[in-house]
Amino acid sequence: MFKTHITKNVVTTTPPGPWASLARMLAIGVLAASLGACSSFDFFSKKDDTPPDEPADRLYNEGLYLLNAKKDPKEAVKKFEEVDRQHPYSEWARKSLIMSSYAYYQAGEYDDCVNSAKRYITLHPGSSDAAYAQFLIGSSYFDEIPDITRDQARTEKALAALDEVVRKYPASEYANSAKQKIEVARDQMAGKEMEIGRYYLKKKDYTGAINRFKIVVTRYQTTRHVEEALMRLTESYMALGIVDEAQTAAAVLGHNFPDSSWYKHAYALVKTGGVEPKENEGSWISKAFKKVGLG
Repeated sequence: MFKTHITKNVVTTTPPGPWASLARMLAIGVLAASLGACSSFDFFSKKDDTPPDEPADRLYNEGLYLLNAKKDPKEAVKKFEEVDRQHPYSEWARKSLIMSSYAYYQAGEYDDCVNSAKRYITLHPGSSDAAYAQFLIGSSYFDEIPDITRDQARTEKALAALDEVVRKYPASEYANSAKQKIEVARDQMAGKEMEIGRYYLKKKDYTGAINRFKIVVTRYQTTRHVEEALMRLTESYMALGIVDEAQTAAAVLGHNFPDSSWYKHAYALVKTGGVEPKENEGSWISKAFKKVGLG
């Protein structure tokens, strides 16, 4: 039974025993339900401020317009990346990714270009644009080749990336351009070796100098530095008293570059030792040139 209490003309009724807890729980439940109803009403009535996705083709074409007409590659990148964000895995996203790489390259953002192009190759290795993505990687490294007085790590990366274009995509329209850039990069690497070799030669470290000039003769034989390298080898070997190698270096120089001014210097050097230029078939110099087909 419920107990009834009269206090100052106020009548209150309290549920006895365990019913008191149940009443409190029901009261809390009703309050929570009413709050939940308000919350639900707010949820359904609240306006969604998230902008709707824009059509992929519109974003892509806006990117092209910014890139080509406005000459604003940085803003173009934002449009292309928005395609990838709003329409991932679509064909428009694939096209936008390669265009992002190109836009980064145009903006001079070479690291971003490399990262974007590498991502493209990872996601679309069999695409017809994979060759172009690889070419963009090589070109980004190539455009940052430093002068020969500095570290040539970027030059080495350019050579490796451009070689990938020639090796993997020999029939692509980018292969010839890659080959041309490779020759320039190889000439740069040879120039760096020559700079170090001359330094050793000046310090009369003839063995150190020979090792550097040897790299030019064996690895970068088709560059413009090979003539001087052969003359410097003649000079270094004569200084060490290794006359037969000096004769070979001079003879190979004269055989392959008879009109070279460097040959005149090499010829004069061996003559001071009372000998003539003479090729020793067993010399590493002779073998190196025969291997490449210049001897």
